[in-house]
Amino acid sequence: MSDRPTALDLPMVDPLPPQTQKYFDVCQEKLGMIPNVLRAYAFDIEKLNAFSGMYNDLMLADSGLSKLEREMIAVVVSSVNKCFYCLTAHGAAVRAMSGDPMLGEALVMNWRAAQLDARQSAMCAFAEKMTKASADIVEADRQTLRDAGFSDRDIWDIAGVAGFFNMTNRVASATDMRPNDEYHAQAR
Repeated sequence: MSDRPTALDLPMVDPLPPQTQKYFDVCQEKLGMIPNVLRAYAFDIEKLNAFSGMYNDLMLADSGLSKLEREMIAVVVSSVNKCFYCLTAHGAAVRAMSGDPMLGEALVMNWRAAQLDARQSAMCAFAEKMTKASADIVEADRQTLRDAGFSDRDIWDIAGVAGFFNMTNRVASATDMRPNDEYHAQAR
């Protein structure tokens, strides 16, 4: 594949609008790269803004879930869905945020092999069940999360993050979205 972020021939808007260019410049400065997922959406600035807005709200806004927990959900969902892009990018984020390369690798392969506390295990089990069979979730599943210390708002956030990554995993896989090379070596 060429330097395109996906297998599709959807070139980025050129030139990028000033706000988009500013966002990309911030990414380059903070991350040392512009994530390919952003480059992939840059063929349509409205779609890019919608994606970025939802991502930033779910992953970065105030929540009872830590940023690490949200990244853990992303990896668990992406593991079930076998999404190469998200496993690579969010596995790197888990390694970096946790300071534990083994945690990132375990979550990518099998979250049950990771050294998790009861709260994290309940969260991962819920995200996995939501990914595999969301219609099978019942009150007992939500109660398990409450018993592990999650509020109802936290449960909403767990479901929101898991739902978002189920959508993005499918788009990434269907378009053969490729992770930036830089992710592979991060926090190892």
